[in-house]
Amino acid sequence: MATDHADEDVDLLDAFRQFFALERDVLVLSLSMLAFSLAFQMTSRYVPEYMRLLGASAGVIGLYGSVGNLISAVYPYPGGAVSDRLGSRFALTAFAVLATLGFGVWYLAAVVGTVAVGPVTVPAWAFVFVGLFLAQAWKSFGLGATFAIVKQSVPPARLAMGFASTEVFRRLGFLIGPLLAAGLLAVSATFVGGFQLVLLVAIACGAVATVAQHVLYDASEDTLGKSFEGVAQVLDDLRGMPETLRPLLVADTLVRFANGMVYVFFVIVVTDFLSVGFSGFGLSLRPDAFFGVLLGVEMVVAILSMAPVSKLAEYAGLKPAVALGFSVYAIFPLVLIYAPADQWILLLLFAYSGLRFAGLPAHKALIVGPAERDAGGRVTGTYYLVRNTLVIPSAALGGWLYGSEWVLSLPEAVGPLALPEFALRAGPELAFGVATAVGVVGVAYFLVFGEEFEAYA
Repeated sequence: MATDHADEDVDLLDAFRQFFALERDVLVLSLSMLAFSLAFQMTSRYVPEYMRLLGASAGVIGLYGSVGNLISAVYPYPGGAVSDRLGSRFALTAFAVLATLGFGVWYLAAVVGTVAVGPVTVPAWAFVFVGLFLAQAWKSFGLGATFAIVKQSVPPARLAMGFASTEVFRRLGFLIGPLLAAGLLAVSATFVGGFQLVLLVAIACGAVATVAQHVLYDASEDTLGKSFEGVAQVLDDLRGMPETLRPLLVADTLVRFANGMVYVFFVIVVTDFLSVGFSGFGLSLRPDAFFGVLLGVEMVVAILSMAPVSKLAEYAGLKPAVALGFSVYAIFPLVLIYAPADQWILLLLFAYSGLRFAGLPAHKALIVGPAERDAGGRVTGTYYLVRNTLVIPSAALGGWLYGSEWVLSLPEAVGPLALPEFALRAGPELAFGVATAVGVVGVAYFLVFGEEFEAYA
């Protein structure tokens, strides 16, 4: 898709922007992603610990994760349809307002506490579920809109770099958010008090980003698709999904199911199971504050690795980059749960975890690349509808294994055979071990059957 620019003035800033595929709309989207990622990541990764201290059990926390998966499954398709039909500007503004309100409901959970409604007692952690339906609106409803903006703004051969630009801004929020949360928690006497300060900052970020993206986004380039025609259209979109996506979808579903089993428990593993804080360089951090530092280290690696890996994908193809990310997703749960309670080991492990994001821009390019121009939002929504629907029960399963205490013992002898004594114990180790086993199957499937997007072949 070469274009003759010989008669145009040379603009060094424009060259820099072109290198990172930062067209105007992609730049506005990237800045919005920065603000909402900062708000969501400084809060959502701590919500399981928030719920635990509000009285929720491991099973309830796992259910929270599955409800989040349900929202991720249900929201993207109608969000993509709204984006294609009404335009990305209107869609993203509405979704941003809802997300900001969600942070406010999370704040009120600890303020309101347990509420008695007649004979029914509503625990404080129940309000966290209510807030979740709102807080994920920009992240999940707006998924199709964000994909569509990049799709219509960037040439096909540079899609990975286009997504890398938005992902770098988004992951910058992933870096700043947890570190800011760690700082607020470190100066607070209690976790709940510190987390409420974090939520107030998240509300402010959401409000500013909502106004900024509505004012700055240029809607003149929006392309509108056809209106939503009901369940029949969903089935048509599923049947019409590009063949390239099907092996990717199977592998991605397995890897995300594995990650979903244990993702909500990462903070609890650090703060409770391993109970590791940080001491050094004149600092002494509680485990909850140290978890924010670990997330910051993870994001430093993610940000530094994303653009180079995406650039290499233009020469080596998208598949190797996606496989790298999948493999880290798969292995990390096992190495985390069996890690020694040592602050430096945890820092190294979370740095390794950051490599799972290196293949994310290539992954997104592989999803949206084969889509037709006016259907980018709908193809993306269909893909995530299928994947996230299948992943819904993962966190509930992980929560059941994590919080259970049952033991499955095999008999020492079966007929004439003498067997070594063996007992399978439920608990954190089993939950994280099963997660890694499922993830490894997904990686192997992708390596064997995954296909390349022709623009990168």
